[in-house]
Amino acid sequence: MFKHLLLPTDGSASSEAAIRWAVDLAREGGARVTGLHVIQPLHLAAYEVDMVEETRASYEADVRARAQQYVEAIERAAKERGVQATCHVVVSDHPYEAIIQTAQDTGCDLIVMASHGRRGVRAVLIGSETQKVITHSTIPVLVLR
Repeated sequence: MFKHLLLPTDGSASSEAAIRWAVDLAREGGARVTGLHVIQPLHLAAYEVDMVEETRASYEADVRARAQQYVEAIERAAKERGVQATCHVVVSDHPYEAIIQTAQDTGCDLIVMASHGRRGVRAVLIGSETQKVITHSTIPVLVLR
């Protein structure tokens, strides 16, 4: 049975449902969980440096506040079910790489993720972090819809 689950979240309803399911799985198996939210850095180009710095500071404050809410939801769900949890917020241009790296660094033996169910052209254009994790991870990935 799995002993350490990584639960990446983007704060969506799909992620929240996956978190609840995964925390229940962890409780039943006596596992612990690690929550993760990946922040993508803001890339701007402008001729007025002050404008860029103000925008960057505002963006970083906003995404860090939301990230904290997302990982606190994982901590709450785990606490309610008596599951040990730790959470991380990391910054990466490529969320799927950060998810895989965090799973490896923390010794997770299962990654549990939500899928947003995009299909067709929309899936190709937008891409899927879940699909990229599945493709590149050597750690098992359980996808919930």
